[in-house]
Amino acid sequence: MVPPLPPESPADNGERHVPVLLAEVLAHLAPKDGGVYVDGTFGAGGYTRAILGAADCRVIAIDRDPTAVAASAPLVLAHPGRLAVSEDRFGNLDQVAAMLGAPEVDGVVLDIGVSSMQLDEGERGFSFRRDGPLDMRMSGEGLSAADYIARLPEAELANLIYRFGEERQSRGIARAIVKAREEAPITRTLQLADIIAKVVWAKPHEPHPATRSFQALRIAVNDELGELARALAAAERVLKPGGRLVVVTFHSLEDRIVKNFLNARAKPAAGSRHLPAVASAPPSFRLVAKGAVEPGDAETRANPRARSAKLRAGERTAAPAREASDLETLLPPLPDFDARSRHH
Repeated sequence: MVPPLPPESPADNGERHVPVLLAEVLAHLAPKDGGVYVDGTFGAGGYTRAILGAADCRVIAIDRDPTAVAASAPLVLAHPGRLAVSEDRFGNLDQVAAMLGAPEVDGVVLDIGVSSMQLDEGERGFSFRRDGPLDMRMSGEGLSAADYIARLPEAELANLIYRFGEERQSRGIARAIVKAREEAPITRTLQLADIIAKVVWAKPHEPHPATRSFQALRIAVNDELGELARALAAAERVLKPGGRLVVVTFHSLEDRIVKNFLNARAKPAAGSRHLPAVASAPPSFRLVAKGAVEPGDAETRANPRARSAKLRAGERTAAPAREASDLETLLPPLPDFDARSRHH
C-alpha cells in the first residue's frame, strides 16, 4: 500500500517554516557544550537555531539552495564563531566539515525533501498550487523538470513517476503528458498539474492529484535519493565514536534507505565465504531508537506537514566506516540522458 504523502503547505497557522519533530530531533541528537554538529539541510534554519540554543556548541550548516544560504546571514551574525553556512550538497558533508576545521563531528542531522520556503515560492517551480516555470532545481543547475517532461519517452516517464512517486496511475499520466506536449510545450507548473488532474481522480481532503508526480520529478531532477545515500555514508565517515546521526524523512522511499542503512550498520558485516581469513566488520552504528519515531497528534494538528514524518537515529561506534557501494545498488536508476544522446 502506498502511504499518503504530506500536504504541500507547511502549516495552517501562517508560519513560513515549522521544523518537524524538533523536540525529538534535539532529544536524539543530544547537543553538548563544546560539540560540533552538522545540519546538512539548513533550509530556514529551524534545527540549527535549536541546536545553537540547546548547548554552547558549533554548527556547520549546509544547503545547496543559494537562496537559503543568502538568507542565513542574520543568523550567522547573531552567533559569531559558532555558525558557518556552506553552499554545497549534503552528500559532501564530511568534506565540508573538514574544510571548516572539523574532520570529526559530534552529530549530523538531516531533514530530507523539499523545504517549505521552496514550496512557497511559485517561481521555483516546486508547487502544483502556485503557477511558475516548471523548474524544481534546488541549486538552479542541470536539467529542469520541464526538460524531463519534454525529453523522456512515454515508457521512461511512466517508470520515473512510478519509481520516485509511487504513483499507481503513472502510465495514464505519462500518456496524457506525451499527448499534451505534442500540441504545445509543457513549461508551467499549473499546466502540468491540470494535465495530471484530468487523469488522477482524488476525493475531497485527499492529497492533490499531482502530488506524487511532482514528487517524482523533484526527486529525479535533484537526484535526492542518491544524495541521501551519499550523505549517510559521509555521516558514517565524519562522526566520532558516540556521535549521533538523526534523519527525518517524509515518504517511504527515503525512510526505506535510512532504515536499511542503519539496520545494516548496526549488525556485523559478514566476511566473504571465499576468503575465510577476512573477519566480519563490526557494527559501525548502534540504533538509538528502535524503529521510527513519529509525531504526536498535537504536532500533526498544528503542522500538517509533519503528518508522514519519521525520525530514525543511530550512534556511531568506534568501528571503521564501511564501503558505501552497497547503498548505491539499492537506489532506483535515474534516466541517462547522455546515453540516449549517444544512441540517437
